[in-house]
Amino acid sequence: MGTTDVSGLTQLGKEVGQPKSPEDAVLERVPNGQSDANYLVRFTAPEFTSLCPMTGQPDFAHLVIDYVPNEWLVESKSLKLFLTSFRNHGAFHEDCTVMIGKRIVELLAPRWLRIGGYWYPRGGIPIDVFWQTGAPLDDVWLPDQGVSTYRGRG
Repeated sequence: MGTTDVSGLTQLGKEVGQPKSPEDAVLERVPNGQSDANYLVRFTAPEFTSLCPMTGQPDFAHLVIDYVPNEWLVESKSLKLFLTSFRNHGAFHEDCTVMIGKRIVELLAPRWLRIGGYWYPRGGIPIDVFWQTGAPLDDVWLPDQGVSTYRGRG
């Protein structure tokens, strides 16, 4: 079992500031030591925040990102910093959700990725956004994302 070279990473194990925007955020990757196997990686961000582009008011979502890695894994600290960079970013729910998925795909070229954005109500209407790169792989266990649609109180 080999070790993973993290010498080129700019954030892991270092003190870094919060990126001012998603465009400024640096997503980093590490080699996948199990690239010969199809398996699922899940990241859950239950307190994702962005801003409404019209009112500037905060929007909140529960994000679930599932991907089947190929040669690369997303480095989790850089992903956390990337996701928190949306706190001062004004964009519609659809744009935020799909932008995150596309940015990860651009970095990793995974075998498959899906993202579920379960947004809390804005104007009384919850908006859930789902994006994926194609059909799921037949040989990968793909659990339900486990997030119920918004039902209000009760």
